[in-house]
Amino acid sequence: MKKVVISLGGSILVPSLEKNRILKYVPVLREIASHHQLFVVVGGGGEARRYIDAARTLGIDDGTGDEIGILITRLNATMLVAAMGDDAYPRVAESHAEAKKFAEHRKCVVMGGITPGQTTDAVAAVLAERVRASVFINVTSVDGIYSADPKKDKKAVRYDRLTPRQLIEIVGKAHLVAGLNTVLDIIAARVVERSRIPLVVLDGTDPENLRSAVFFGRYTGTVVSDTDTEPLPV
Repeated sequence: MKKVVISLGGSILVPSLEKNRILKYVPVLREIASHHQLFVVVGGGGEARRYIDAARTLGIDDGTGDEIGILITRLNATMLVAAMGDDAYPRVAESHAEAKKFAEHRKCVVMGGITPGQTTDAVAAVLAERVRASVFINVTSVDGIYSADPKKDKKAVRYDRLTPRQLIEIVGKAHLVAGLNTVLDIIAARVVERSRIPLVVLDGTDPENLRSAVFFGRYTGTVVSDTDTEPLPV
């Protein structure tokens, strides 16, 4: 049974409480978990950023803002666990060690953030390294990694393939603050480089994109790897 780690962006799973995609993602995640050992790391999304922005207006420091954001990621993760029912381990893992322990039950393991100053993408990258995953999939709101923010720059170019070193050069320009919202942060990129686990970045607006990628290798996105081997399907 291969191990698959998915960083599921909060802006994808819970863009807002009223317009969440949890029920749309549940059948896809269940299907993946029936074939592979699945780990899902859930982000905070817009709800986390709203809390963090409110904290700043109160003069609260970014470190505490990070802790607030972590709580929101775990709330999102808790909702996903509950919605998946018996197909997920019934508790949200609060550390990588817990995630590895929960995986012994052969159910989908879900977690959120764990450390202030570290995004859930970084949490997922380290988790992929620790469980020796076959692939690390970053499900986000864009269809891959671009030379610039495609929502702001119409001339931005999407990369089909990058080396880990090229990825670091692209994302290393981002300024790390609480509530960071980029396709991937520098910590995650460095872990991808040292672990040599292939990374796939794809658009998760439609959950079917994730299913198609995992089972059929059909997707539009960016592969980050030192080799020419296709990481999907697994």
